[in-house]
Amino acid sequence: MTDKDELWLKISNTFKQEMSDLNFNTWIAPLKPLYLTNTEFILLSPNRFTKKTIYNKYYDDIQKYLDFISNVKRKVVIIDRYEMDNYKEENIIQNQNIDGQRSILVNEDVSQENYTVEDKQTPVIQQPEPKDDYLYGKNLISKYKFDTFVKGKNNELALAAALAVAQNPATAYNPLFIHGKAGLGKTHLMHAIAHEILKNNPKARVIYTTSESFTNELISSIGDKSTKKNSQFREKYRNIDVLLIDDIQFIAGKQGTQEEFFHTFNELYNHNKQIILSSDRPPKEIKTLEERLVSRFEWGLMADIQPPDYETRVAIINEYLDRNNTSLTPEIIDYIAMNVKSNIRELEGAVMNVVGQKTLIGDGNITLDLAKNVLKQLIADTQLRPVTIDLIIESVCDRYNVSQDDLLSKKRSKQIAYPRQIAMYVSRKLLDISLVSIASSFGKDHSTVMHGIKKIENDIKKSSEFDEEIDNLISYIQNS
Repeated sequence: MTDKDELWLKISNTFKQEMSDLNFNTWIAPLKPLYLTNTEFILLSPNRFTKKTIYNKYYDDIQKYLDFISNVKRKVVIIDRYEMDNYKEENIIQNQNIDGQRSILVNEDVSQENYTVEDKQTPVIQQPEPKDDYLYGKNLISKYKFDTFVKGKNNELALAAALAVAQNPATAYNPLFIHGKAGLGKTHLMHAIAHEILKNNPKARVIYTTSESFTNELISSIGDKSTKKNSQFREKYRNIDVLLIDDIQFIAGKQGTQEEFFHTFNELYNHNKQIILSSDRPPKEIKTLEERLVSRFEWGLMADIQPPDYETRVAIINEYLDRNNTSLTPEIIDYIAMNVKSNIRELEGAVMNVVGQKTLIGDGNITLDLAKNVLKQLIADTQLRPVTIDLIIESVCDRYNVSQDDLLSKKRSKQIAYPRQIAMYVSRKLLDISLVSIASSFGKDHSTVMHGIKKIENDIKKSSEFDEEIDNLISYIQNS
């Protein structure tokens, strides 16, 4: 553990003892230690909203705890990801050369056991962690387990395959290749597999890493003048039971990395060891990936993860709220699920912002209007699609869990006819087209469309809840 990580661990543990789990998980836990210099302790906030709140409510305490723990006087600096270019390590070193102030520190001793602000202990020197610590999954994220993964139609194949591999490594699907866009849960599944394997067999030699880390380790081993480091690299990755590599697409175009991974893959596969890979696209769509790797990645099972549908998004929100022991009204949950749909990361970020606002106002109550205001910029930042009848039909089917074939069929059951009428009403409201055009799109006649629109208009007048449901649906479509 580096000095900056150990410093932050002591500070965050102090916060954890003094504040609720909700506040800690919302504001303190997301902060990450970025750099430790001789004048500054630089923390990275996940977004501007969190950074602003930290400065307003918690900055003084962070500074106080840092001053108490450290023997060196430093200023706490909190930045967000938009400011990271100004705080790259080479920039900090360059600034040190100019003014003699900043320099990266590596040896400050902050290894205090059972630290509290009230009782500062004499530092206890800890023994260094064993070099093979990676074998025991120490870099796994504890919350990324199967019991916190929300199952939906979008991920059921990937989840089933992951469970099968975790229960019987190297016998079910080898390799397992999970692909999907960013923020959909690939990394969660990778960590869950590793956790489950280690739970079933604590002595299993399991390595989880990213393709970037794999490449960097390879470069470091090649750059070493002796052959010892290169041998250690190969020993590390080839003498194991399970290898999980995230974002494997980034080895494309790197000839040396592909060559090394090709031989690593063969060594593990030939010795019946489990390989799990993730990527943002299927193997054949990874440009400049060698054909021999493409074919090997396709030997086992390829499972894709799609963006979550409405029901899954609601389930993800509720799981997040349960995990953090808090709640939001059904109207707010519905609004978030209808408007933030691209990936899980953005969905949880939206919930975190609303929950954070709920915490700030003190009494714990938050209205739908306030939630909309909090999420206004986030929703506005999403790329909008032009509103068409096709988009309206797609959105209504997603919201009411009916297939497009059924919606456009002659079926007249209420479960199908009512969403069809809603789609007709929304088409009339959002599109500058005639009733005849709408009727043609739905395969109906003019009078059927008029009846459907009138039915929805009357139901809106009768029920404020239904009125709000339709407003949310329209907002969802307009922000698609």
